[in-house]
Amino acid sequence: MGTEQRVTSNMEYRERTYRNRISKGNLTTFHVQVKETDLYISADKNYNDITLESVSKCRRNIEEYIKYRPIFLNSLTPIEKDEFAPPLVRDMIEASRICGVGPMASVAGAIARYVGTDLLEYSDNVIVENGGDIFLKVVDNDARVGIFAGDSPLSYKIALRIKAADTPVGICTSSGTVGHSLSLGAADAVCVISESTPLADAAATFIGNRVKRKGDIKRALHAGSQITGILGILIIVKDKLGAWGKIELI
Repeated sequence: MGTEQRVTSNMEYRERTYRNRISKGNLTTFHVQVKETDLYISADKNYNDITLESVSKCRRNIEEYIKYRPIFLNSLTPIEKDEFAPPLVRDMIEASRICGVGPMASVAGAIARYVGTDLLEYSDNVIVENGGDIFLKVVDNDARVGIFAGDSPLSYKIALRIKAADTPVGICTSSGTVGHSLSLGAADAVCVISESTPLADAAATFIGNRVKRKGDIKRALHAGSQITGILGILIIVKDKLGAWGKIELI
């Protein structure tokens, strides 16, 4: 097993991202922001201009679709499919349908995935972090993704090991106690792994909505395990955690 690439976080409390404490090895890290979309990226080189173009394209697709179909922005439940929508929008609609949440529950994961996929045309290694949601592709080195869980005593005490052979993969986190994203639950962190980053994002919201207290962890894990395409789930509530699936904690 090769040298590990450490991808962890100590961002401001309100942002709950994996942005700091990154030992990126030979990768180059850069930051791209377009309006509310704030990405932290590691790749083989600085691809700032390419990333900016990709982010702008993603946002343009979403913003124009919202003008055409306003329900896409505000619905908290799945909406009907639209075969004429841009691929990114179709992926968001499909992820929300599978998880029973609104399409915008997958927006951060969808943008991370599409930007990451664009960058893979130029770089073998790509890590795109978008507000705590990660698209990850590494070739030779395994990765550690540290978990920030707000005031939980488990915050920063554990990490996920992601094997290079298992990438590309999406790793998305929802919280009812940290950040600005809408959650109806009270989990400090619900982390979901999937080959589809939009699906991981939507599933994290779906599962997080079901965690009101520590005693809900087992039921929420079971509910999440029924979603086709989910590889692993980690839930943290205060000093308790539960995990299901392909989760390797370190």
